[in-house]
Amino acid sequence: MDYKQISFLMKDFIDETINFYEHMDEHRVSASANPRIGERIKKQGIPKTGRPLSQICRQMQEEILPASSLGQHPRSFACIPGPISLLSWMGEMMTGAFNPHGGSAANVPGPAAVEQELIRWMCGLAGYPSSAGGLFVSGGSMANLTALTAARDSRLVFEERDKGVAYVSHQTHSSAAKAFHILGFQQWQIRRIPTDSSFAMDVKALEQAIRHDISQGLTPFAVVATAGTTNTGSIDPLPQIARLCKAFGLWMHVDGAFGASILLSDWGQRLLKGIEQSDSISWDAHKWLRQTYSCSVVLVRKQAHLTRSFSSHPEYLEDMAGDPDQINFWDLGPELTRPCRGLKLWFTLQVLGQDQMAQDMEHSCRMAQAAERELKKDPHWEIISRPSLGILNFRYVLPGLSPDELDQLNQQMAAQVTADGYAQVLTTRLKGKQAIRLCTIHPDTCLEDIRTTIRLLKESPALQEAQSTHSISPHPARSRSCAPVISRQARPISAASMGRVSSPIQGL
Repeated sequence: MDYKQISFLMKDFIDETINFYEHMDEHRVSASANPRIGERIKKQGIPKTGRPLSQICRQMQEEILPASSLGQHPRSFACIPGPISLLSWMGEMMTGAFNPHGGSAANVPGPAAVEQELIRWMCGLAGYPSSAGGLFVSGGSMANLTALTAARDSRLVFEERDKGVAYVSHQTHSSAAKAFHILGFQQWQIRRIPTDSSFAMDVKALEQAIRHDISQGLTPFAVVATAGTTNTGSIDPLPQIARLCKAFGLWMHVDGAFGASILLSDWGQRLLKGIEQSDSISWDAHKWLRQTYSCSVVLVRKQAHLTRSFSSHPEYLEDMAGDPDQINFWDLGPELTRPCRGLKLWFTLQVLGQDQMAQDMEHSCRMAQAAERELKKDPHWEIISRPSLGILNFRYVLPGLSPDELDQLNQQMAAQVTADGYAQVLTTRLKGKQAIRLCTIHPDTCLEDIRTTIRLLKESPALQEAQSTHSISPHPARSRSCAPVISRQARPISAASMGRVSSPIQGL
């Protein structure tokens, strides 16, 4: 092993990466890979004789990694992007260099102490009692699976599982349905509760469904509420759902993969009131807490529920069992071998602090509100869902087009802007309409980014063609090449200047 060469190449990679991030807004958001990259990788295959290290590093930097969309870009508005902090990257590199096995505290007392402290802190933010606990997992899907396993084992005896019924909304993340499937439940055992005008779960419909299932001899056992839906950022009515779950003895799980991070702020605590009454929470740090993938947490009100579902003591682990009062994470979830995912989050929080994180989230919410104000300047824009946790849905309505044509038009507008590379914009379906969706959670997104993206949508070839076809005066023509890069001097709305007032929640 040539340690000097590794050192040289790693330093070069770090320098190039830092430079890349310093000039992030000059790069395309969408992937710009050679269309034949897959063919070349396949043809290259896996060699019997190794290739030079410098050659592989160069291929990674110049060919493979650039073939990725930049979810960490300030103009990545698609889905829920991952606007990482380089501090998280630093923490991950330092952790990976020592490759600690995070299954047992006896094996890694230092990293385990860090993860235990983070779990304690997050449980405290959620308002959980001292009996609470949890562990770091790969993502929201695994967090939901882990929590719902505990829900099944806590609320259903084995003989009742074929009668068990769980409740989600039409906006609940698909990972919940996947988790129930993995746990052995059939599709008919999952009730999809309608949502209200703000896309939050309809509590009256939920109660009616529960009572109906009980009257049919079924056994309701769990409700999955959401704190920040992927589509709209909506928050289900947590206090009301909690009261229903308590009344009927159901497990209340809150999918807070996206939205739970606002618990770091005072306004977030108000918005998520009722989450303290839940039985479990999923919470992704690789979303709004700016961590690299993967870094998620599952929290439970009573840690004993996880131990009941996942603890096992094979003979080959007896020497690693440690102190009986010491937590071994392999007893709390499906993974035996697991990385210490929490160290990078701890590293980031130690440097930035909670307040900076909260301010960045406030800025995100304000950017979505600013986008709504820009859209309202043109009556052709229809707001489908108002800003909620930095997410806004809208569409362009052109008179004379059928509903299907409008759906196609808005999908094409978003696709063309994304293909240009200036911003990444995707669509979703709400209220039977195809809507353009903006998720403005990057802390460096500025008002210029918002305004230019909206302008490019209005100047898209698809809209210009539709306007021409229907004899409507088109907007000034532009080429389909990428829009000119906009210099980012300073945020039009400074996160540092925002007070701890209710303004971030206006319009939610």
